[in-house]
Amino acid sequence: MSYNNFYMVDVKIQDLKTKKNDYIGKTVQVSGWVKNCRESKTTTFLEINDGSSFKPVQIVIEKETNAKINEETLSRAMHLGVAVTVSGVVVTAFNNPNNIEINAEVINIVGDCAADYPIQKKKTSLEFLRTIPHLRVRTNTFMAVMRVRNALSMAIHNFFQKRGYFYIHTPLITGGDAEGAGESFQVVAPDFKGHFFGAPASLTVSGQLEAEEAAMALGRVYTFGPTFRAENSNTTRHAAEFWMVEAEAAFTNIDGIIDVVRDMIKFIIRDVLATCPDEMAFFENFYEKGLINKLQQVADNDFVRIDYIEAIEILQKSGKTFNYPVTWGVDLQTEHERYLTDEYFKSPVFVVNYPRDVKAFYMKQNEDGKTVAATDLLVPGVGEIIGGSEREADYDKLVAAMQARNMNIDNYHSYLDLRKFGTVPHSGYGLGFERMLMYMTGITNIRDTQLHPRAVGELR
Repeated sequence: MSYNNFYMVDVKIQDLKTKKNDYIGKTVQVSGWVKNCRESKTTTFLEINDGSSFKPVQIVIEKETNAKINEETLSRAMHLGVAVTVSGVVVTAFNNPNNIEINAEVINIVGDCAADYPIQKKKTSLEFLRTIPHLRVRTNTFMAVMRVRNALSMAIHNFFQKRGYFYIHTPLITGGDAEGAGESFQVVAPDFKGHFFGAPASLTVSGQLEAEEAAMALGRVYTFGPTFRAENSNTTRHAAEFWMVEAEAAFTNIDGIIDVVRDMIKFIIRDVLATCPDEMAFFENFYEKGLINKLQQVADNDFVRIDYIEAIEILQKSGKTFNYPVTWGVDLQTEHERYLTDEYFKSPVFVVNYPRDVKAFYMKQNEDGKTVAATDLLVPGVGEIIGGSEREADYDKLVAAMQARNMNIDNYHSYLDLRKFGTVPHSGYGLGFERMLMYMTGITNIRDTQLHPRAVGELR
């Protein structure tokens, strides 16, 4: 079919729904993909969506009275995935006075869809949809995920921008490992003699170290971008490529950064609930009963704050048998975090002052010599979602911490310089963006929050 046979429409389905009183009784043209279809003896019904709205619009075709739509065109349109352009009159929906539908006068097929289109009316498992990431975004679940992902991204930016934080872009290729864990992807240039950058390079696991540099001039900054970790893990919470939100604030101690974390979580939850009511209702109905109330409770109530030693005591007295035994000095595992949030407190929990040996080298050492001014925010259903700390500002203590971990100090001379030239108390944190998205939607596998997930053995 020639594209000259129709003109592209500037009326979006979202506009029809939100401004329906402006369109009822008028002839409009809409374009979209067929999401559902059914018919009776006299009438055919198509549901189409152009992506502007989570909910589709219903197209009504009266077979006997509409001679402009021939049987061949109608037959081709009765296939899921077909792209169509429809012209017709907007009317109040027959069975819902609060909704609209379109009485079709003209239908053009923009793009046929092959008969082996894998997304059909029958329920399709998330596991199967992971094998077709290029198509799964057309399902209701992944349309909703991507729409909430967009809203959550904008809410994060809005939060920081309204509070005077500068958005900075830290490098994806680095010469150091911010975590000191060594679980990074190496960057090499084929057929290039020696190191392309003059030294070994890897994909970043965090933009924190560079963000600290910027905070020493701009005061308050944040990054929001992809990070990479070569971790051989197939859990539902781990991916090799994921997005991180990382904030750094000068002249701020651990208490101050906890306040920022709390305020951000409340802000972005409220924003997404207000922006995506249809999508959140979908997740409530199909993925987590009580989801909206859970999120509203988080937005409206205070968070619990406990010391690490208190968390250990609670876990030891719980009477539960954990796969990982609980003693002072161990890093909390997901099962420990979930007990604290889901069963004991039934709310988000800040755990503060972790043992020095289980946390990163850059965290401020407390006066007891055993713990650091670090905090993890644990949330029900997920566990740890944010890790933060006051940063160590003492040059000698920072060097000692790095030496104790057998780190190559030569790779961190710029970072150490920050402690020599006008250092100040400063703190920061990182939010696993997809983990927050899991918490917001009830989706239980991180691979189902990404357009094309990257994990061990998975590169589609």
